[in-house]
Amino acid sequence: MRMYDLIRKKKLGGELTTEEIDWMIQGYTRGEIPDYQMSAMTMAICFVGMNERETGDLTLSMRDSGDKLDLSAIEGIKLDKHSTGGVGDKTSIALLPLVSCLGVKLAKMSGRGLGHTGGTIDKLESIPGFKTEMDEESFISQVNDIGMAIMGQTADLAPADKKLYALRDVTATVDQLSLIASSIMSKKLAAGADAIVLDVKCGSGAFMKESDDAKALAGAMVKIGAHAGKKCMAVITNMDEPLGRAVGNAIEVREAIDTLKGKGPEDFTALVLALGSRMVLLAGKAADLKDAEDKLKAAIADGRAIEQLKRFISAQGGDASVADDTQKLKVAEQILELKAPSDGYVQRIICDEVGMCSLMLGGGREKKTDIIDPSVGILLKKKVGDPVKKGETMAVIYHNDAVKAQAAYERLMAAYITGAERISPKKLICGEVDR
Repeated sequence: MRMYDLIRKKKLGGELTTEEIDWMIQGYTRGEIPDYQMSAMTMAICFVGMNERETGDLTLSMRDSGDKLDLSAIEGIKLDKHSTGGVGDKTSIALLPLVSCLGVKLAKMSGRGLGHTGGTIDKLESIPGFKTEMDEESFISQVNDIGMAIMGQTADLAPADKKLYALRDVTATVDQLSLIASSIMSKKLAAGADAIVLDVKCGSGAFMKESDDAKALAGAMVKIGAHAGKKCMAVITNMDEPLGRAVGNAIEVREAIDTLKGKGPEDFTALVLALGSRMVLLAGKAADLKDAEDKLKAAIADGRAIEQLKRFISAQGGDASVADDTQKLKVAEQILELKAPSDGYVQRIICDEVGMCSLMLGGGREKKTDIIDPSVGILLKKKVGDPVKKGETMAVIYHNDAVKAQAAYERLMAAYITGAERISPKKLICGEVDR
């Protein structure tokens, strides 16, 4: 085969065979195909597209480009969950302990945050002593022992995706459906779970801004799962305003803990129950979604959920007493309050701007080498639809640097849109794809 011929074939609208796709991906991963030829191919794909079979084959080839986790030593059905990223998305920290306390086995690899979206690993590391680095044997042993584990992604998992994404990022070829779906799913499939629940975010704080695009991505990823012989379900959820009220690291962990005690924000609690019920159903632990949700609510009410969180934190070296006393999670002592400029209602909160404010404070990173301050963040006192009085606090900025805080204040004020008319918040669940 010649890469030249494959580029020309795709440029003219042709369909690449399974063998051609695998030859191309494995050759590129080994450095045998140069960047300039692969960038020509990704641009051709952007213009011409890939069909369902090509997309599935591309994903499987990227999955097979490096190490794959073998979870066969874990008893029962192994589940995973993935979010396409958003602002205030601390879902895994509450969701996994809740679902696993019902006997569902959850083996999850998570990443760090970059840009305006936060990373689960960064948030967990705000817990004193918590470790996310673990070898495969320890990872599997912990899932068998307590039902769940979360560790950082390994460098050798789907290396083709890492190399290809870096190329797409500098050649304006990121925003193509097949390339996005295969990038996400190659890593998920390499992580070895039997079934995956996908949380596809839609709105100003998400990668997919429009609902039709989010539904298309959800559908593509579910089809890839089927192509790989995995059970997948996708829920499209609103990210036009931050999820919950906390945005940061330690402050989000506090909110996740409160949720497992039945004291979490309404929208965040609803999302945890929606995703959790689907995970319980896929694991065969409930008759239907209502039965699954009822079991999850019972686990929160009787304390099983928070006890499972403690076991999880202890198993990974953390101080489990933070679940009893969230004040042990260090949050910056200096605050700056965002005051309402006039009477009215919160009509909109520009979601990605809130994420950028947290980043400016030190709660996120613009480059992978940036060091995060886990103590900074933003607590939203008012959300879309809430009434406000002039001078009333709409949000609280927790900071360790007055200059950074003032810059974040000005940006956050611009992100809050208020007016005389009351606007109802958008529905949390925007759609669902299960086949």
